[in-house]
Amino acid sequence: DEPVPGRPPVMCPGCPHRGLFTVLSKLKLTVLGDIGCYTLGSGAPLNAVDSVLCMGASVGMAHGYTKVLGADAARKSVAVIGDSTFMHSGITGVVNLAYNKSVATVLVLDNSITGMTGHQQNPTTGLTLQNEPTCPIKVEDICRAAGIRRVRVVDPQDMAATEAAIREELAADAPSVIIVRRPCALLKYVKHNPPLSIDPDRCKGCRSCMKIGCPAIRFVDGKAGIDPTLCVGCGLCGQMCKFGAFEGGERK
Repeated sequence: DEPVPGRPPVMCPGCPHRGLFTVLSKLKLTVLGDIGCYTLGSGAPLNAVDSVLCMGASVGMAHGYTKVLGADAARKSVAVIGDSTFMHSGITGVVNLAYNKSVATVLVLDNSITGMTGHQQNPTTGLTLQNEPTCPIKVEDICRAAGIRRVRVVDPQDMAATEAAIREELAADAPSVIIVRRPCALLKYVKHNPPLSIDPDRCKGCRSCMKIGCPAIRFVDGKAGIDPTLCVGCGLCGQMCKFGAFEGGERK
């Protein structure tokens, strides 16, 4: 009979999608979403996904949205799609963008695995479902072959560089694909940094670090705290803090 606090699903500590969605939330863009673990970007506190329909739909929705509403809407909206979903049903949408002279911006969230359904391999990983080596297919090669001339790769752990790339592509009068690439934090080969710590004298209790929605950060007596059993030292919280309260966690 004890009351149980609500625990909505959130992205894992160190998730490569968290930095991107923090940037998208900051820019207040319309984000046309897709099916994958990155759909969790729709939840609080990020609130950074506005629509989700089915696998591969985000690219087509971005095309229609920008065609109907025009260039101003194109400069304030993006599509997000994962690497495995891109291979499953996103390629045709990218072909459509190029062929029909769209100016939409597509973000391919490449975490090097099929994250939502159990870490299955996909054509980008270089392994078959039986984990046998095979020929990997690069997202950037597919996009260029489809006719997209503006293709670039960013690391979502560097939020400043990610924001700069998005702003630049939104301003371009042509279709763009930004590949947001960093492996899933749960992959066995991904090496994590030691947990961060917080200097209580520097923490001002402003809660800026809470905007990224990391489950490893908590507030106790008006100060931020780190759960060392969850923190993987990704350093995103340190990028949010204006007072240098977070220590450790050199980014890899």
